[in-house]
Amino acid sequence: MIPRIAAPYKLFPDAIKAMTALETAIKNSGLEHNLIELVKYRASQINGCAFCIHMHTTDLRAHGESEMRLYMLTAWRESPLYSDRERAALAWTESLTLLAATGAPDSDYELLKSEFTETEQVSLTMLIGAINVWNRLQVGFRVLHRVDEADKAHATA
Repeated sequence: MIPRIAAPYKLFPDAIKAMTALETAIKNSGLEHNLIELVKYRASQINGCAFCIHMHTTDLRAHGESEMRLYMLTAWRESPLYSDRERAALAWTESLTLLAATGAPDSDYELLKSEFTETEQVSLTMLIGAINVWNRLQVGFRVLHRVDEADKAHATA
């Protein structure tokens, strides 16, 4: 894969500053750290954003997330490894990330309401919007994720 723009962040610094401020607000919203990262990871899977998948799995591992929960995230509906709160967040993430196809169904919103306060619902929705913007920036401009030497060795073997 060849990057389309080498450093897109440098070309619109005011927007990146605003996105970073939004990320800080989300981080300070009271939502649990690993819930935030699971949402970012799931949206990034849907959008095929290797840069963000790498970033959020690395972060989740550093914060004690189990490998199995990372592996099973694409099949979270069929796995008992996720709490009701996580399931509500993941359903809402999929609904909003695939908005044109889903229309954000009432069933997903009812699930969201059962697990999150109104303030948390807004925080989570802003989080989902933000990760979708980041995914579009990374995928659109083909921004490469970091590659560790051990991973590079597997790619050439």
